[in-house]
Amino acid sequence: MISLLLGASIAFLVSILLTPAAIKVLRRYEIGQFIQDELAGHSHKRGTPTMGGLVIILAVVLGYVFAHLRFFRFGSGFDFELLPFAFEGWLAVLALVGMGAIGFVDDFVKYARSQNLGLSKRWKFLGQLAVAALFASAAAAIDVSTELSVTRGIGIDLGPWLYAGLVLLMLTAFANAVNFTDGLDGLAAGSGALVFGAYVLITFWQFRNDAFYGVTGALDLGVFAAALVGACLGFLWWNTAPAKIFMGDTGSQALGGSLAALALLTNTQLLVVLLGGLYVMIMLSVVLQIFTFRVWGKRIFRMAPLQHHFELKGWPETTIIVRFWILAGIMVAIGVGVFYADFLQSTNGGVLP
Repeated sequence: MISLLLGASIAFLVSILLTPAAIKVLRRYEIGQFIQDELAGHSHKRGTPTMGGLVIILAVVLGYVFAHLRFFRFGSGFDFELLPFAFEGWLAVLALVGMGAIGFVDDFVKYARSQNLGLSKRWKFLGQLAVAALFASAAAAIDVSTELSVTRGIGIDLGPWLYAGLVLLMLTAFANAVNFTDGLDGLAAGSGALVFGAYVLITFWQFRNDAFYGVTGALDLGVFAAALVGACLGFLWWNTAPAKIFMGDTGSQALGGSLAALALLTNTQLLVVLLGGLYVMIMLSVVLQIFTFRVWGKRIFRMAPLQHHFELKGWPETTIIVRFWILAGIMVAIGVGVFYADFLQSTNGGVLP
């Protein structure tokens, strides 16, 4: 429990204290946001510093690492100790940093070209493929379960190759889903804090009931999730409307990759569709918009992603953000409820055999 609190606290402090410095540096080098012409109501955001995801990534890594340091022990006083790291934790960090690096290159290309067009789809996919390959091969080396799962395995073993495909699918899907969500001030950071908060609860419960779940490195994954919560909340302080900084693709890709990694490593690959229901809903709005336009030549939304549809209907930005946070919270609550209900049902009321 102390490790979870340390990870969250350190990440929060790094994020909330370092972001103002990042804003100054980004302004000095004129690294600002480019706005789509269709979003006339966003014209005031043009030039707002972006790439703030670098702060989130740094805060998470420092929170995760320093949570393993002990300088004081109750009963014996000051005593330095380095707690062991679980390889699963570093695997989650790989997803965070790897996907964040792809987002950073994408943001930098936009800055270099002075337009809202970054990496081509081909190069972005190749980068995501490389991260997925590293993740899948490392997961195989430490015998991460390749069984398809909701809260636990459902008896369908994907094997190494299909599992590698699932890793690529989840990393790219959630990276893009969080990226689509990051269109309004604080929407991605606020919803991210809720979703990663759910994973703090899930991983801690898996750690306390190791014999039931058999998830190796659950506590380290909990520390990682807690650091993500702290980093998102610290960044949200400056990112909330009216935003003084945006996370950019650097942050959204990193958060999406982290969410996919947590789902894969905690055997909640299908449950994450419910926990991250807001991201899935926004991603589906884009898919449906493209599908209906190409098949019938009509658009079902005024604009996709979904949050911009409501903007064009005249909803104030803050109203959309808060209502979408509420939706994210409801989906998280239902997801955690499903997770705990499965535990109660499978253990005869929470009593392990």
